[in-house]
Amino acid sequence: MKTGKQLSTEIDANVPTAARMYDHYLGGKDNYAADRAACEELDKVVPSTRRLALNNRRFLQRVVRTLAAEYGIRQFLDHGSGLPTQDNVHQVAQRHDPSAHVVYVDNDPMVLVHGRALLEQDERTTVIHADMRETEAIFEHPDTRRLIDFDEPVAVLFNSVFHCIPDSDTDGPLAVVRRVTERLAPGSFLVMCQLVSEDAEVRDFVTDFMAQATQGRWGRVRRQQDVAEWFEGLEILEPGLVEVSTWRPDSDVVPRQLTREWIEFGGVARKP
Repeated sequence: MKTGKQLSTEIDANVPTAARMYDHYLGGKDNYAADRAACEELDKVVPSTRRLALNNRRFLQRVVRTLAAEYGIRQFLDHGSGLPTQDNVHQVAQRHDPSAHVVYVDNDPMVLVHGRALLEQDERTTVIHADMRETEAIFEHPDTRRLIDFDEPVAVLFNSVFHCIPDSDTDGPLAVVRRVTERLAPGSFLVMCQLVSEDAEVRDFVTDFMAQATQGRWGRVRRQQDVAEWFEGLEILEPGLVEVSTWRPDSDVVPRQLTREWIEFGGVARKP
């Protein structure tokens, strides 16, 4: 088994991370001054980012609820899960079936600390410290094997995380998706979305800004056509690949992503 990428267990309050910036945008308290400062600078060019983060979180909750209630999924593997917040994946899934199992994966040591503290009383849920690109290490991790039966359908989540990794023939988003899909039972689902923009200036600014702010822990803002490639060979659920606030909204009167300098784009697909 591959040992995985070298992961830091030290929390550096002076270097922003995507997880802590996301936590700040969601109104959380598990972030530092460096994370908040980075968000302020980002907002000067892409002011809709807070609304985008909130809408993305609501998308995740709707997806989990849909897969649990309508498709009978009882196993969830959440890559790049981020810091715990309200209505996490396990809370939404277990609301429909208390026996649902969830494995969270993140390489941010702060996520590991807070996640384990939150989940220490829940034997059906765990968080493991791993890089989302290390498919074998994740799938073969003892806690994953304890909670997930890969002979049965599972929902694998890559929710707003692929923009955190660069393109690579071996470790880029497409390579990761293909590795994961090969290991899943038919009837399993993949949930994938990321930040995209059709404006080259926005793509370049955000990509460069986040790469510098996080000291290289970033990939790039992509285009919608890049995201569509990840879904090839899979059965995409209705309404297809969309800006995520429009994915099966709870009602006609819901928060929508109104500004378009960048959006969260993706969807849900089933392995045939």
